[in-house]
Formats: sequence, C-alpha cells, structure tokens
Amino acid sequence: MRSLQDTKFAILELAPVRDDQSVQFSLHHALELAQHAEQLGYDRLWLAEHHNMDGIASSATAVLLGYLLANTRHLKLGSGGIMLPNHAPLVVAEQFGTLATLYPNRIELGLGRAPGTDQVTMRALRRGRQETEDQFPQDVLEILHYFKDAEPQQRIVATPGQGTHVPVWLLGSSLFSAQLAAKLGLPYSFASHFAPRMLGQAIQLYRDNFEPSEYLDRPYVSMGVPTVVADSDAEAQYLATSSYQRVLGLIRGQSLKLKAPINSMDGLWSPAEKMSVDSFYGMAQIGSVATVKAGLENLLAKYDVDEFIFTCDIYDTQKRLRNFDLLMQIKNGI
Repeated sequence: MRSLQDTKFAILELAPVRDDQSVQFSLHHALELAQHAEQLGYDRLWLAEHHNMDGIASSATAVLLGYLLANTRHLKLGSGGIMLPNHAPLVVAEQFGTLATLYPNRIELGLGRAPGTDQVTMRALRRGRQETEDQFPQDVLEILHYFKDAEPQQRIVATPGQGTHVPVWLLGSSLFSAQLAAKLGLPYSFASHFAPRMLGQAIQLYRDNFEPSEYLDRPYVSMGVPTVVADSDAEAQYLATSSYQRVLGLIRGQSLKLKAPINSMDGLWSPAEKMSVDSFYGMAQIGSVATVKAGLENLLAKYDVDEFIFTCDIYDTQKRLRNFDLLMQIKNGI
C-alpha cells in the first residue's frame, strides 16, 4: 500500500476573504501561502475560479497566478480550476501559454465543467455566448490542440501558447469528467473537498477506462481534502467553526467571508443544516497531528490516490500557514 511519504501533497487556494480584512489582504496572503508552500516542499499550489462570491478573491485566476509566479522560484502553480464554460478556449490557451512562456515548466491548467457561480452571474460572464456544459469535451480538445506544436497550415495559432505543452488536468465532482479524463489519458482531480459523495465511483470509473496517451501512461488521481490541523483536537475543532460558518453561509445564500471561530455551533444551525455541512465536509481532516495522520492514512488505504490537494479555511492567517506546516510534518513522519 502507498504510504503518505510516497503521496504528493498539494494546496488548493481560494484566497479566502476575512470579514475584518480587505480583498488586497487576501491576495497578499495568497502569495505568502505560495512562498510558504514552496519552502515546505509542496508539489503544487492551485487557484480556483469562482465569481460573485464575496469571500473568494481568486476570480481572475490567470492574473493572480502571474503575481504568484513572479514572486516564487520553482513551485508549480496552476488552476483548480478554470471553469471552461465561462471562456473561449483560445483565450484560455493564450493566457496560460503566456504564463508558460514567461515561467517555463511551472504552470498547469486544471479545467472544470461547471460555471463556478450562479445563473445570473454566468450570463454576465458569457455575454450572450450560448456555451453549455455539453460543449466541454470539444473545448478541452481545442485547448490541447493549441498547446501542441503547430501543424502546417494551421489556421488559428495560439500566440503565446502553441508548443508550450502546458499540462492539462480535468477536474470534477461527478462521473462525467472522470470518464472524459480516462478517454483522453489526462490526470484527474476529484473535488471531494466539497462534494465527496461520488468520489469512489468516479475514481474507479477513471481507472477502469483509462487509455494511455501522450500525456500519461497510467492513471493519476488527486483528491481534495479540507483540513484544520492544530496542536490539539480541541483547538482544531474550535478553529474549524470558521469553516462551518462559511459553508452555512453558502447554504443560506449569505456572505462567504471567513468569520472568527466560535465556541460552539449549537443554536447557529438547524439539524438539517448541520447534516448539509457535515456532508460537504465528508472528507475533512480536523484535529491534532496524530488524528489527521490517522485520517489521511485511512483515506489512502481506501482510495489509493496519487495526491492529496488540501484546502484550509482557518481564520487566523498564521494558524492557517501552520496548518500546512503540520501537514508536511505528517507527510515526512516528523
């Protein structure tokens, strides 16, 4: 069985906005986290595209990636992901081709099939484009084509982009992208950090149907894991109340800004809301180093993934950075 030491550790950053700080603070903290991740030896840090959400500052994903790339040295950075229905494939290829040209071998492109927002905002983003999620497979193929070496007489050339061979991943929270990733021979990352229900089924479908390609000779699976790691189980449970309040806000259609931790969620949520939050965080690892180590080992034994990609919604930025310190100590057996 694979060990934690043999499993890659990565970070998914949503640039969370605190209720007492500015968006600029969040963007600067995203860089602080990227630099910290680089020092600690994480394999990659990705940013997620969301729109019209007051608690998430990574909406202009490619722009923010440029800021992080310019101020780090070797950490792989990418999107987890770009929500492809919101964009013309050529524009995505040019944006990430530009980043890959400026920072060779450091940029990755994870693609999602959902809009990452509500219906009204989706229409504002698309400005009349009749793009649907059903167009996703064709759009992925188009982007892959733009990153390859140009063919003779090729009519549309992504400049920059063509010939950069940016690594492309498919992301998903259902079976659709698992099947497409298998068919195209691409790495696959499952969004179990917020939608864990179909994780096992999606991984099995991907592995069973994987076709070796020019990109990969064997399946490669990453899974999202929310984390709150602290010096004790009690402290971690206390810090996790910020995460719970954030998801509760999502369920209620309220602000997603990170709120300070509280002593108890009792009285704040209904039994049904608590069940929804628990479902959202079905894969979450919350506790001391010993508790989270045991939890990650259990996930690894069950799903045998190649990589964990961690999220963290701790309110205190220093404790948030420490969360990733402690995760790396778990990986290294310290």
